Amino acid sequence: MPQIPSFATIDPFSGMTQKNPGIARSLVAGTWIDDSEHMTNIPDPLSGDVFLKIPETRDIEPFINSLKQCPKSGIHNPHKNPQRYVELGRVCARAAALLAEPEVSDYFTRLIQRVMPKTWNQCKGEVTVTRVFLENFAGDGVRFLARGFSNPGDYPGQETRGYRWPFGPVIIIAPFNFPLEIPALQLMGALFMGNKPLIKSASTVSVVIEQFLRLLIHAGLPPEDVDLIHCRGSVMGSLVEKAKDTVRLVQFTGSSGVAEQTSKIMNGAVRLEDAGFDWKVIGPDYNADWLDYVAWQSDEDAYNASGQKCSAQSILFVHENWADTLLPKLKTLAGRRKLDNLSLGPVLSWNNQEIQAHIDAVMAIPGASLLFGGQAMKNHSIPECYGAWQATAVQVPLSAVAGEHFEIVTTELFGPFQVIVAYGDDDVPAVLDILERMSHHLTAAVVSADIHFQNHILGATVNGTSYCGMRARTTGAPQNHWFGPCGDPRGAGIGTPEAIISTWSGHREIVMDHGPIPKGWSTPESA
Repeated sequence: MPQIPSFATIDPFSGMTQKNPGIARSLVAGTWIDDSEHMTNIPDPLSGDVFLKIPETRDIEPFINSLKQCPKSGIHNPHKNPQRYVELGRVCARAAALLAEPEVSDYFTRLIQRVMPKTWNQCKGEVTVTRVFLENFAGDGVRFLARGFSNPGDYPGQETRGYRWPFGPVIIIAPFNFPLEIPALQLMGALFMGNKPLIKSASTVSVVIEQFLRLLIHAGLPPEDVDLIHCRGSVMGSLVEKAKDTVRLVQFTGSSGVAEQTSKIMNGAVRLEDAGFDWKVIGPDYNADWLDYVAWQSDEDAYNASGQKCSAQSILFVHENWADTLLPKLKTLAGRRKLDNLSLGPVLSWNNQEIQAHIDAVMAIPGASLLFGGQAMKNHSIPECYGAWQATAVQVPLSAVAGEHFEIVTTELFGPFQVIVAYGDDDVPAVLDILERMSHHLTAAVVSADIHFQNHILGATVNGTSYCGMRARTTGAPQNHWFGPCGDPRGAGIGTPEAIISTWSGHREIVMDHGPIPKGWSTPESA
């Protein structure tokens, strides 16, 4: 068993059991809080045994007061405490070096897998993305995020300067499906630009971001720079409502319903990455050499992490040139997935009854047919509060999706489920009309080598992260590209410098005016 570094307080290798559950702690104003009187038991998603105790924070005043200590001008900005840009770059370097250590990497990989069961490679991918992200901003990387610009003025001594300015006190609300990657990248982006964040992750997985925060402090981050709260969603809603006059921005990743509610409370001062009913269009240019790969990638996009990626493939439009050969391969690949190796795992936001009800509703559409799956998994100990379902696909006629059944077909089931629609050459306008009608535009893929087809589809759609080409997917690592929705001015970005700048800072223009007294100047009285 690896030796866990000193920053780790929860050991997922030997601890976190029924007899010895892990105990989480909140952080406020630089102090870890012992809130052992009010704890929530979190069940092991694979066995149902209690393996975590998470604080049920009730006193939110200390967190609000801590946010109030940060002015609108932030902890740092280009004119105030600029040395912090360099200091945070050094924190990134040290934290990245720690995550590169095999025992630390394995520690976080195992911890992620304990709370959000998926394959080892999927969990390790989160750690790798986070490490590379930190490497990207080590050294002067943080400083360069605050790069501005200048323009000459109208006369000697006048110059306009554009700056990236923090918002000050901000809140981050993160989901369960990426316990490390999403909260870590948004947290660091907020810090880089000079903000003081309060972060809350889904209680079922929030221990992961706590451990990452302990690692950052171990790497030199001042503990008072960030507040961490473990609490129920309703408590967090009350905190946002009560602190709305203090908090300058809420960055929310999760369900569209909560996103819209948060936006109303904050009068639009939000950055959102919400529902992602993500589509893939396989074009008319069938290529037998690519068949196996396209099938494999489609299976990966739809069912990795049991379909619980915000970028998961929700609907697949297959040109009729591919349908007869591709669909049987998808069935074979889906049939290989199993609980033993966590290529399928617990569905943490839908139970089996809810999954069955949605599939039944889709199957009730005239012409719908079950391609594969459609059953609950058997012989497991996953608790009933979570779903346990086979990789499932239902084929629906294009006319049904384009017609009265659009709403039910495009309702996202956050689990191992996708809708498949076949189309022909004359149906492309109908497909584009369906894509236009969708309300959320996170990720998409155009699988084709036909440049004219690519341009036709891409030019008529708006999804924020879109993959194009024969290797196109819907899921990818955001440390090497922007990840986020398009078509909504409230959309949040993650991963790249541009994403951090647009999400976590605003533009400030300062006009420097040291010129001479202008000739001909006079007061109104002397004019």
